[in-house]
Amino acid sequence: MAEVAVRIDEGSPGSVRVSGELTFGNAAAALKAMDTAVARDGRSELDLSGVTRSDSAGLACVLAVLAQSAERGRKLKVSNMPEGMHLLASVCEVEGLMV
Repeated sequence: MAEVAVRIDEGSPGSVRVSGELTFGNAAAALKAMDTAVARDGRSELDLSGVTRSDSAGLACVLAVLAQSAERGRKLKVSNMPEGMHLLASVCEVEGLMV
């Protein structure tokens, strides 16, 4: 199975928009790209409106980026979470961490 690239758009001030799939196939690369983009210039929002598919690895990536931002002393808001990721976060009881 070919790895599907995740796309990161830093065009909006304060926001990082993630597009594509967040899955086991690209989790390591996605985590690195998201964390690097969020850390740059004090970004405060992770916009997931472009995410077309996610699994538990995608959810883990988002949680890791949130944790790394908190370690830097920054609060990161997650917006436009896809319904599937939202349901998975709810089942895993981590939904409250995504606010």
